[in-house]
Amino acid sequence: MSETSLPQRLTSFAAGGGCACKIPPGELEDAVSALTGRTHESVIVGLDHGDDAAAVRIENGTAVLATTDFFTPVVDNPYDWGRIAAANALSDIYAMGGSPVVALNLVAWPREKLPMELLSEVLAGGLSVADEANCPLIGGHSIDAPEPTYGLAVTGTAAPEHIMRNDAAAAGLPLTLTKPIGVGVLNNRHKATGAVFDQAIANMTTLNRQAAEKAVAAGIKAATDVTGFGLLGHLFKMMRASGVGAVLDSSAVPVLDDVRASMEAGFVPGGSRRNLDWVRSSLGDELVAEGISENEMILLADAQTSGGLLVVGEIPGYPVIGHTVAGSGIQIK
Repeated sequence: MSETSLPQRLTSFAAGGGCACKIPPGELEDAVSALTGRTHESVIVGLDHGDDAAAVRIENGTAVLATTDFFTPVVDNPYDWGRIAAANALSDIYAMGGSPVVALNLVAWPREKLPMELLSEVLAGGLSVADEANCPLIGGHSIDAPEPTYGLAVTGTAAPEHIMRNDAAAAGLPLTLTKPIGVGVLNNRHKATGAVFDQAIANMTTLNRQAAEKAVAAGIKAATDVTGFGLLGHLFKMMRASGVGAVLDSSAVPVLDDVRASMEAGFVPGGSRRNLDWVRSSLGDELVAEGISENEMILLADAQTSGGLLVVGEIPGYPVIGHTVAGSGIQIK
C-alpha cells in the first residue's frame, strides 16, 4: 500500500503538519505555568525553562533523560513521515547531550479512513531511524482518532556534567546552527501542491547525533534543537532562560534551496507567522537592521520539523550565525 493509492493525500487528513501543528508558544507557556517551580531532589532539568527533555539523577549518578514528540503527517509518503517523526523525537535526547536507550511508538490512527497497511509503513520508517540511532524501538501505544498522528517516547542517558540546557548560555560566545532552516515553508508548499522536496526530507531525517557528540566533546553547556517555535523562538527561549542577549547575523543562517522562492509565491505557514508575533516584542524596531524584510523575519521564525541544534559555542564543521551578548533581547543584522 502506498500513498498514491489513497483517495486523498496523507497530508490532507491533518489540519496542520509536523512541528508546525504545535500549540503556539505563548499559549503553551500560559497553560503549563502552574506546573513550573516544582522541585525534587533527583531532578536535574525540569519544566521551568522549556528544555528538550527532562533529566533525573538515579542511584549511580547517571542522568536519565525522558522526552516525547509526535505530530500529524508532514509529508505524503508514510515511510518518510515515520522516519521524520522518529528523528525529531530522538533529537530531544541529542539536544541535551545524551544518548537514546529505548523508545516506544505513539500512534493515533483513523482506522475507518486509512488502511492499517499504511500504518505499517509509518512504523517501518520510524524503526529504520531508531535502528540507525542504535536505539531499540519496542512496542508503544495506539488509539483510534480523527487525525493520523505518530511519534516516539524516548528514554536516554547522559553524564550530568555533560548535559546541555537552555539556561546555561553565557555572554561573549558564538552561536552555531547545525542544519539549514526552511522546512516549514517547503512542507507548507508540499501540503498545498504535492511538490516533493528531497532536500527537505533529507534534512528532516538526518539525526543530530554527530552534531551533539561534537558539541559535548567541545564542552558546550547550552544548546537546544530548532523545531516548532523556529530559530528565533528557540533562541529567544534560551537567551531568556540564561539572562543574556544575542546578535543574529541573518546572512549567515543557512537556508534550504527553493525556500525563498516558495515564500515569494505565497507559501508561508501560519505557525511561522505566529512564532514571529510571539518574539517580536523582544526584538523591537531598533534591534532589526534596515533592509531585513518581513519575509526574512518570518523565515527566521519558520516552524521547523526535526531541525538542527542551536548551540552556544562553536563546533567544527557547522556555521556560526551570531553571538551572545550581555543584557537582553535579540538584535538581527
